[in-house]
Amino acid sequence: MKWWISLQAEHGNFQQRSAIFTFALKMCFLAVILSVAIILLLIAVLKWLELLPLPLLDAIRLGVLLAWFIGGIVSGLLALLAGYAIHKLAVSRAEFERLSRTDMLSGLLNRRAFTEALDEVADNASLVIFDVDRFKMINDRYGHASGDAVIVAVSQIFSNLFEGKDAVARLGGEEFGAIVHGRDMAERIARIEGVKTLIANHAIAVEGGAVKITISAGIADIWGERKKEVVYAAADKALYLAKALGRNRVVHESEWQNHVWHRRIIEGEQETARDYVEQHRYGQGI
Repeated sequence: MKWWISLQAEHGNFQQRSAIFTFALKMCFLAVILSVAIILLLIAVLKWLELLPLPLLDAIRLGVLLAWFIGGIVSGLLALLAGYAIHKLAVSRAEFERLSRTDMLSGLLNRRAFTEALDEVADNASLVIFDVDRFKMINDRYGHASGDAVIVAVSQIFSNLFEGKDAVARLGGEEFGAIVHGRDMAERIARIEGVKTLIANHAIAVEGGAVKITISAGIADIWGERKKEVVYAAADKALYLAKALGRNRVVHESEWQNHVWHRRIIEGEQETARDYVEQHRYGQGI
């Protein structure tokens, strides 16, 4: 029974209460049909054994009547109880699935859900990785509660701006990711620039007053058969460059490829370039 209820919760539409009554009605009719079939078979056996206490036609009428009133009522009530149990299980499962895909502080998608969304994108979109500038300084100066307030405020702005086919997530700490759709790359970059400007001009209430923050962003394009791992790495490198160039910047992957650091990597100075970027990213309290 547990397996059957679990199967119904997984494949049925039991999150709506109306589905319970539809389910109960179906089960009731199935139970009545089965009861009628069993009673008719029993009447046939009793008739063959000459043990039928009533005339055949009367026995059939009585059997069908009992099947409808007793079998139908009992099975209907049982089906309702089972339907409510499946409904609760389905709602709990849906809520668990939602929570497992949601970052608790920000209310945005978590990294796992964002990765799944990214895997489904085929073309005409960009991956953006955002990072709140000097977030550690906010925590150190105003406290972690204020840091959480900043995360919540930024998340609300992202949630309002990235809608429809777009997706936005908190990837961890002060880092966010967004999938921005649109056929024109320049238009997508302009949208990200608008987000950066909006956040820079938005005062966030924290303990002891208000604070203004900035964000940096790295952008990489999604197209054709390009692997998502490559897209993510390109966006991450672009974010590194945005941080190193002074923060409060939006950098497209093409800027990284044309930058002197990219040529250093090609020439075999990968470690030196990485150390330099890491120094600027983490050593100055981003």
